[in-house]
Amino acid sequence: MINGMDIDDCVDGIVASCNGDLRGALKALMLVNEQLERELARVSALATRPIRSRAAANALH
Repeated sequence: MINGMDIDDCVDGIVASCNGDLRGALKALMLVNEQLERELARVSALATRPIRSRAAANALH
């Protein structure tokens, strides 16, 4: 289930939002996946950074 919907209903909804164009639906999903992968990489990079103390972050250099 995705957001309370059966997976088949989700697929039908995605295809319907692309006017029944399966190729368009697949392309849209691939673009969304690419965007999510970039966001995940960004968040992962932030998560692996050392945490600076608030005082150090606010210090003038």
